[in-house]
Amino acid sequence: MRRVLVTGGTGYIGSHTTVELITAGYEVVIIDSLMNSRAEVVDAIQQITGVRPAFFHFDLCDKKELSDFVQKNPFDAVIHFAAFKAVGESVAQPLKYYHNNLLSLINLLQVKENLKMVFSSSCSVYGDAEVQPVTEDTPISKAESPYGNTKQISEEILRDCCKVNKNLQAISLRYFNPGGAHETALIGEYPLEAPNNLVPVITQTAIGKRKEMVVYGGDYNTPDGTCIRDYIHVVDIAKAHVVAVNRLFDKGQKNYDVFNLGTGHGNSVLEAVKAFEKVAGVKLNYRIGPRREGDVVKVYADTVKANKELGWKAILTIEDIMRSAWAWEQKLNKKEKVINGI
Repeated sequence: MRRVLVTGGTGYIGSHTTVELITAGYEVVIIDSLMNSRAEVVDAIQQITGVRPAFFHFDLCDKKELSDFVQKNPFDAVIHFAAFKAVGESVAQPLKYYHNNLLSLINLLQVKENLKMVFSSSCSVYGDAEVQPVTEDTPISKAESPYGNTKQISEEILRDCCKVNKNLQAISLRYFNPGGAHETALIGEYPLEAPNNLVPVITQTAIGKRKEMVVYGGDYNTPDGTCIRDYIHVVDIAKAHVVAVNRLFDKGQKNYDVFNLGTGHGNSVLEAVKAFEKVAGVKLNYRIGPRREGDVVKVYADTVKANKELGWKAILTIEDIMRSAWAWEQKLNKKEKVINGI
């Protein structure tokens, strides 16, 4: 049985990917600092799959600890999720993002030269691209945030290292806007801080954790004035990582490759709100606010390369995203009430 290391494996996308890896027959080992996730996610993964992945709690920026781990725990491939990801926070605290997101990757590459890696990248590498949809060959423009810049730099690091180290193979998956939760509602998006992603903001507003939702900007050059994004179900993204890991073991796979993970279709923020209201039967309290620094006007994926070469395609819809996210939020709310004795 092949063993896959998942960094950031108790996080949102990491936990869903761990479930899919176990389902596909891989043995999974998780490293997570728990800076933005919870150890109890490991229990939920076990509940879903019947298998408990090994879990190690430390920060990848601690090179000595990582080196000790690698020496004692062999693995066949790594999926590197561990990174900070809030666009707005990265604008306010750039050094926090450059230190964590870059150093964790550099340390991984330094402590293990013979490495197969799937790298968690982002559509933010495209910046504010003029032509939509974006393909993997769309010119990389200036990042709109330090977060996006860390993804651009990380891809450059991987590309350069793959040129000189033939024992290194890497695939960067540039995903668009993940949302939704596992069908069991046992895992989902559960940030320790206030969420920045649209879907949990919607569900938290609907359930009453927030008094209202602010739509950042209503005067963009789009049909309804709000930003357009390619919303993709987290389970579809998780399954793509399994396909990418499988590809790394193919003898014909080149040292470095890049794939977009999206649906190929853009939805505006207001369209996403309407999709939620439709499936949940709940009227959302929102207002249009000022634009948010770091946001691009619109970005959605051309998925031809991923569909043909990777053999993967997004199946679930924005309604599926909202339905599963709402089930997760409701379950989470019941759990929190029990914990708080309400």
